[in-house]
Amino acid sequence: MAGKSEAAARAVDVWKSYGTGEAAVTALGGVSVELDRGRFTAIMGPSGSGKSTLMHCLAGLDTIDSGDVWIGDTKVNGLRDKGLTELRRDRVGFIFQQFNLLPTLTAEENITLPLAIGGRKVDRAWFDLVVETVGLRDRLSHRPTQLSGGQQQRVACARALVSRPQVVFADEPTGNLDSRSGAEVLGFLRRSSTEFDQTIVMVTHDAVAASYADRVIFLADGRIVRELHHPTADAVLETMKNLDGDEELVVA
Repeated sequence: MAGKSEAAARAVDVWKSYGTGEAAVTALGGVSVELDRGRFTAIMGPSGSGKSTLMHCLAGLDTIDSGDVWIGDTKVNGLRDKGLTELRRDRVGFIFQQFNLLPTLTAEENITLPLAIGGRKVDRAWFDLVVETVGLRDRLSHRPTQLSGGQQQRVACARALVSRPQVVFADEPTGNLDSRSGAEVLGFLRRSSTEFDQTIVMVTHDAVAASYADRVIFLADGRIVRELHHPTADAVLETMKNLDGDEELVVA
C-alpha cells in the first residue's frame, strides 16, 4: 500500500505478540484500520483484547512484529530512534490517565513543554484559544498540586494540542476523574475534533466516554470485530455485552 493517504493514522495487517514459545500471546492478529483526519475515534474491548496495544503501536510507543503503521504519510515502523523521537514530539500528542505533569512547572509551563523541548516558538493566538477552550486562563500560574484532578487533565489536554499534532492519542483520559470532570474533558476532546479539526484516538472502557466519539472500534482477541458510527452509550454497552472474537467485522 502506498504511503499517501487521507487517514491521520493507519495500521495495515499489524501483528504483535508478547513472549516466546508456548508462553507467547498474540495481542494483535492482523489488524488493519484507518483513522480519519479530524474525527474522534474510540477504541474499546474486553481486558486483554489488544486495545491499548493497538494504540501504543499506532503512536510509535511499541514495536510491531509485522505489517505497517503510518502517521500521515510517514511509516512509523520504518523510523530509527531519532525519527521516532521527533515524530512523537512534533506530530503526535498524548493524554494519559495519570496526567504526567511535571510538579515543579506551572500549568502554562507544562502546556508549552513539548514546544520548549523541540525548540519551537509558542503560537500565542493558538495557545490562547486552547487555554480558553479548556477554561484554564486563571490557573496558568498554578502548579499541579494546586489544581484539581479535572484541571490537571485539562492541562494535559492543552499540552497535547498546543503543538498542533497530526493526531492525539488518549489512553483512558477520564479514568482518574469524577463524572463531572470527566464530562468536561470529553467535551473538550469533542470540541477539538469538531471545531479545531483535530484527530482524536481514545482508548476507553467507559461506554459514556465512547459515546462522545464519532466512531467506536471494538476489539476482541486481538482483532477488530465491530464498529459503531454515531454511537450512543446504550448502543456501546449492548455491543460490549455481545462481543465475540470469532465473529466477522460488523459495521453499524
